[in-house]
Amino acid sequence: MKSHFFAYISKIRWLQRWGLKRNAVAENVMEHSWEVSVISHALALIKNRYFDGNLDVNAIVVAALYHDCSEVLTGDMPSPIKYHSLEITRAYKTIEKKAEYELLNLLPEGLKDDYRTSMIEEELPKDHKIIIKAADTISAYLKCKMEVAAGNQEFSIAEKDIEAKLKAIALPEVKYFLDTFSSSYELTLDELFK
Repeated sequence: MKSHFFAYISKIRWLQRWGLKRNAVAENVMEHSWEVSVISHALALIKNRYFDGNLDVNAIVVAALYHDCSEVLTGDMPSPIKYHSLEITRAYKTIEKKAEYELLNLLPEGLKDDYRTSMIEEELPKDHKIIIKAADTISAYLKCKMEVAAGNQEFSIAEKDIEAKLKAIALPEVKYFLDTFSSSYELTLDELFK
């Protein structure tokens, strides 16, 4: 049996994020997924090392890699539209779930169970979803800060809104990550080398 699974998900590189905003620096879903995976990795390690966590770090990283793969079938729905009304949110969540299963069903039978635990959001452990969502929010915040720093005021309100969401997340690992790492994102390459 031939499978189109990897050919499909490789196309997330062509999906641009932040589609309703003018971007100084374009970001695609593949780049975003990598960044969310890296931040998820850090958050899970920080929780385990400093805040008495017992998370399966590797499982979280793999799930973060696949967290937006369904968008290859649904497209990247901008948050203001996705959460515009309860009806739209419910409908989009239903479409996302269906897309996750459609992608999963592209895999050979012997691999489906292995991928199910990483790709199907409703089957992820709650603590894994929390870390990935926090990493996703941090990624969005860093993107907004970068855009505003580049003089793009299109992201100024989103930056404030997402910063407020991050402050409301009651996870010490999120605060630790932001306090320890986020200010470095504002430095130039020359400043990082010093």
